[in-house]
Amino acid sequence: MLKEGIFLGKRYEILERVGAGGMADVYKSKDHKLNRFVAVKVLKSDYRNDEVFIQKFVSEAQAAAGLMHPNVVNVYDVGQDRGLYYMVMELVEGITLKDYIEKKERLSAKETISIAIQMMTGIQAAHKHHIIHRDIKPQNIIISHDGKVKVTDFGIARATTSTSTISTNVMGSVHYTSPEQARGSAVDEKSDIYSAGITMYEMVTGHVPFDGDSTVTVAVKHLKEAMRPPSEEVPDVPHSLECIILKCTQKNTEDRYQDCQEVITDLKHSLVDPDGDFVAMGAAVKRRPLQDTETVLMSEDEVERLKRMGAKSRDDYEAPRRNPRERARVRDYDEDDYGDGDEYDEDDYDGDDGYGDDYDEDARRRERRRQEERRRNSRRKQEDATQKILVRTAIGVGAAVVVLVMVLFATQLFGDSGEKEPQAKTEVDEKVPVPDLLGMTEAQARKALNDKNLGYDVSERKPSDRYKEGQIMEQSVDANKKVDKNTTIEVVVSTGEEIKMAFVPNVVGKTEEEAEKLLKEKNLKVDAEAKYDDYVEAGKVIESDPVEGTKVKEGTLVKIYVSLGTENVEVPSVEGRSLDDARRILGDSGFNVSTREENHDTVAEGMVIRQSPGAGTRMAKGSTVELTISLGKKTEYAEVPSLYKMTEDQARQALEARGLKLGTVTSQPSDNGEEAGLVIEQEYASGSQLEKGSSVWVILSSGPRPDAPQEDPGNSDDSEKTDGTDPKE
Repeated sequence: MLKEGIFLGKRYEILERVGAGGMADVYKSKDHKLNRFVAVKVLKSDYRNDEVFIQKFVSEAQAAAGLMHPNVVNVYDVGQDRGLYYMVMELVEGITLKDYIEKKERLSAKETISIAIQMMTGIQAAHKHHIIHRDIKPQNIIISHDGKVKVTDFGIARATTSTSTISTNVMGSVHYTSPEQARGSAVDEKSDIYSAGITMYEMVTGHVPFDGDSTVTVAVKHLKEAMRPPSEEVPDVPHSLECIILKCTQKNTEDRYQDCQEVITDLKHSLVDPDGDFVAMGAAVKRRPLQDTETVLMSEDEVERLKRMGAKSRDDYEAPRRNPRERARVRDYDEDDYGDGDEYDEDDYDGDDGYGDDYDEDARRRERRRQEERRRNSRRKQEDATQKILVRTAIGVGAAVVVLVMVLFATQLFGDSGEKEPQAKTEVDEKVPVPDLLGMTEAQARKALNDKNLGYDVSERKPSDRYKEGQIMEQSVDANKKVDKNTTIEVVVSTGEEIKMAFVPNVVGKTEEEAEKLLKEKNLKVDAEAKYDDYVEAGKVIESDPVEGTKVKEGTLVKIYVSLGTENVEVPSVEGRSLDDARRILGDSGFNVSTREENHDTVAEGMVIRQSPGAGTRMAKGSTVELTISLGKKTEYAEVPSLYKMTEDQARQALEARGLKLGTVTSQPSDNGEEAGLVIEQEYASGSQLEKGSSVWVILSSGPRPDAPQEDPGNSDDSEKTDGTDPKE
């Protein structure tokens, strides 16, 4: 069991356990991110390492997460923390329909229809998402304090696209299971409609239609026995409502309503026309005798299979009924704590508020007890009537005897003369003064009255600011007043000074001063303790102990925890690490990361050059650390010059002037007649951009080809002469 006050997902604070099921426990929790109360369903420790159950739990959350409807308990979140798998649901404060039926014994037709319409609307919402609930029963219907009806616990729900077979471990509560579920056949939306019909039957009659000593017995009754019409037990059930219930619970799925909307339409019609004959069903099943009701026969193999399926159920539930001590052992939970350390404690819990998903054997026992109580009450009324007759007879006989005795006594006393002679006053006729009992203990008052031949009786016990606990604070006859002997004096006994109670107000999110004021207004004492909190603003109250709504004596010490804000932590060093490593390290310490980039000659591309703030600085969690990431060495480019007709040295100098280098130098005859030693071709064209330091190869002329055209010396400019001689020479 989770200990109160721990957080799941750094967001949901566990307040108290409100329900328990076969697979999970449900806790009332506080969502500190959205500042609201929620129900958190936590997978039990027995299943934490069972991959099948974990998948089932996650699938349950995923199936229910798509349902957002006013008549469905909505699912908000699902997660895992410290090995605990949890699902966050809407918290509904209210009472289960099962408890409500037990409280009222049975519901009126109008109330039944009103609840049924909302219930069917919620089931319809699930069906529209292709989800079959499979476990509709009053325990899974919650009525909130404002009258809203909500369907909860999709614990064995499955999408209709998945496998539709059902086994013993997901059979649901057998009192409400459909015949096809009991058979192990395929189920669909009409199975939920059958279970809803059984639930409506229980609302109008106060009990389920089929009961037995084992789950197998009840399942067989769903398959083979005819259901007793509600009107045979409750004659004032409206005809239309009874027809709706009978149509919902037909053993043949084709004879039932085909979808929830049909049920809702007829229920609404029933409100305005209770005795109408509008329900579209075969005449053979309308108010027909019990023996004519249609049944579905089972083969002997199917009966044997059900018996095998129910063997474990009989072992689990029949033996505890024979042994009260064993029954208590079965009901209570005896499981290991979650996790390690002192965050968890042991505490057995035996309740179910509608969030649990276990088989409700206790409900079946309560049903039998309630029926037995009705039989006892009937016998008691008959006995009381007989007793009254006997008492009246005895009184009459006694009175006659008294009259006869008095006549005989008078005859003997007065004789024939009829003259009454003076009599001495008898002890019975004497009067005695009532003693002053105020302030006496009960023992003292009883003795004082008995000494006066007076009787003693306590009429009431109530608080008193004047008299201590156990002292007489009032007496029915004033002190010293004379009364007949054997008179009973009634007294009121003090229970001591009245204990004034107060409810702990909601102080979460208030400032320390505001919280102290609210608590002192309730005459409660305050003790404040400061601690760091990642989610609550500094100076505001994180929580109180006892929690909001707890009823305590005035003067009780309430401890409040005031936030110091987020705790400052040291910034780790990430310089020289990759960006991914830096993000992980800083994230684990609670910091956010921002980045910028720049070139660097010595730090490799993608590595952290520097961080701001620097390592060792203390900052609040959630603060941002800026990282400068290297783009590597900066690349510079140069424009390639024209090297045509340059000598090798001239070409080298021209390239080096631009940060480039002369690469391989080769030679070949010139096709255009360039003289030897001049550049006739270069690797990159003039104007090309190259990274500085790049090489450029060139080809020098080895002289004109013999057949190459010769350059006309007469057209040569003197400036182009290379040897300083006259071209004509």
